[in-house]
Amino acid sequence: MRFGKRWGILALTLALTLALTLAAGCGAAPREGDASRSGGSSAPAEDGALRVVATDFPCYDFARAVCGDAAEVTMLLPPGTESHSYEPTPRDILEVQGCDLFFYVGGESDAWVDTILESLDAPVNSLRMVDCVELLDEETAKGMTAREEPGGVTEKDEHVWTSPANAAEIVRAVEAEMEDLDGAHADEYAANAENYVNQIETLDRDFRTFFAAVQNKTLVFGDRFPLRYFAEEYGLTCYAAFPGCSTQTEPSAATVAFLTDTVKREGLSTVYYIEFSNHLVADSIAEAAGAQTALFHSCHNVSRADLEAGATYVSLMRGDLKTLKATMR
Repeated sequence: MRFGKRWGILALTLALTLALTLAAGCGAAPREGDASRSGGSSAPAEDGALRVVATDFPCYDFARAVCGDAAEVTMLLPPGTESHSYEPTPRDILEVQGCDLFFYVGGESDAWVDTILESLDAPVNSLRMVDCVELLDEETAKGMTAREEPGGVTEKDEHVWTSPANAAEIVRAVEAEMEDLDGAHADEYAANAENYVNQIETLDRDFRTFFAAVQNKTLVFGDRFPLRYFAEEYGLTCYAAFPGCSTQTEPSAATVAFLTDTVKREGLSTVYYIEFSNHLVADSIAEAAGAQTALFHSCHNVSRADLEAGATYVSLMRGDLKTLKATMR
């Protein structure tokens, strides 16, 4: 373990001890904005209901779809938070310590989860999304500005939920986990999961129907590319500025030139960018190629407004389908 990581864990543990002492003496004071931090409450679950803590939006959405009213589901990261650079707080440790199931992606973007797990007084039941489906390597496609891999090892691509077929399998895995933990509500979990899987499978069929009629299945992203599973599922050819978990924001001149030439050569009308991007790279490529830009939502992150408006994985992906119908030929 590196010194920096050991020090981070020690600091969090000391802070957690202080937090627990204060909580025991006078009750834990809520932070400003805690009431709307996520879709679930940070207070103990009522009526003995199980508590599920999910790290980010896809985990949260699949868990709440399965649990319904039978269990309390909380999203650990506040809406709009960048998971790749997130630093857990003592309150996060308290949330996880007190839950019945901790659901997280398990990829590079939430490596900080290890800090939480190593700081707990006792192990908690946990489910990693990356353990629910078959993984692919993160791809550095032609033209990308590559990132340096730690130790020269290629990372597995963690964005498994972007394939609707994978999303359905993940929902079933959450269902199985909840039924094991809470057999009294097994029928409710099964019914909720079946309902959401049906919605996802309908979405999948609609994507397949659309792509079957599209002649040019090439997409260009002036951004990171967290959509390999989506592209593999539907036989798409995709080019992008950076790999999915890259922290880079400025592509090389060669990358910009390659993507611009690709847009022109393929006769593409649109350069795509992902949520919470400043889309400057996409704008630059589109301007040079005489194209437009459009958002493609990877469903990794949502704004507070989206969450409060009831956004779901299915609704966001249906938005992507609508965008593709308007921009692909």
